Amino acid sequence: MAAVSFRDVRKSYTPELQVIHGVSMDIADGEFVVILGPSGCGKSTLLRMVAGLETITAGEISIGDRVVNQLEPKDRDIAMVFQNYALYPHMSVYDNMAYGLRIRGLSKAEIDARVQKAASILELGKFLERKPRALSGGQRQRVAMGRAIVREPQVFLFDEPLSNLDAKLRVQMRGELQSLHRRLGTTSLFVTHDQVEAMTLAQRMIVMNAGRAEQIGAPLEVYAKPATTFVASFIGSPPMNLIPREGKLLGVRPEHFEPCAPAEAQLTLDVDLVEPLGSDTLVYGHLGGDRDTRVAARLHSSVDARTGKLPLRYDRANVHWFDPQSGKRIET
Repeated sequence: MAAVSFRDVRKSYTPELQVIHGVSMDIADGEFVVILGPSGCGKSTLLRMVAGLETITAGEISIGDRVVNQLEPKDRDIAMVFQNYALYPHMSVYDNMAYGLRIRGLSKAEIDARVQKAASILELGKFLERKPRALSGGQRQRVAMGRAIVREPQVFLFDEPLSNLDAKLRVQMRGELQSLHRRLGTTSLFVTHDQVEAMTLAQRMIVMNAGRAEQIGAPLEVYAKPATTFVASFIGSPPMNLIPREGKLLGVRPEHFEPCAPAEAQLTLDVDLVEPLGSDTLVYGHLGGDRDTRVAARLHSSVDARTGKLPLRYDRANVHWFDPQSGKRIET
């Protein structure tokens, strides 16, 4: 295992086309860090620079005590799991997991020991003789992870490995990844656009926006104190409401609203849509004549929030203020 460091890492394809703008971060030995952001934000590019699949324009990336900028991928002691499983269809599960070790010239006994150990960790023992076509999507992804585990790398790199799975399997695989990390303790970088994956898997996360690290922190810290309006509007489902107030932007999470008497209301919502979800209800609407300011509130299911006007209040201890020009959080 090893720590990973980014020192003002930049990537550009031409002087005009810059895609990573100076990312700096220290990732501790054994830490699980998620790189989160929308499509095109540079998260996979950043991961591929760690892997050596993209060149670094400026700055340094270190794995352990080595600067790896000029090292070939095979010399970086990393293992990567991709969105597509990239399994050899004509090989058995055993051979898919063993292939890279054979290329490296390990002994047959060492290969077998590593494959059997990984198969035990991932509960793949009874599938070792099967071909990939005889496996479910979740089983194929476990084989792809097993192929990474047998290499016993210093760092695991995951590039949206759960994106091809259905919702139920994604929940299951998130649990398996958490269990795997607890057992192996290997430093891991995990790229995703899914904030649920980020919130449940990460010890810390990097929220990327247009090639910049908007915020780095623990998931609940990022959720509770977003550094910018981008983070506030990206993290959370529904995201934080951003409402023009007093020359600033007022940020209120949907769950921090509560219905009240009209005389106590801090704002009145013209309701457009109600989504009953069982234990709670999502209410969407706009503020008076301002149809551009959309607001979402998460209320108890007992609240009657059918179309009409809904008076709401919020606890000022749970609100946030942002500068409308810079988008940065204003500390109060």
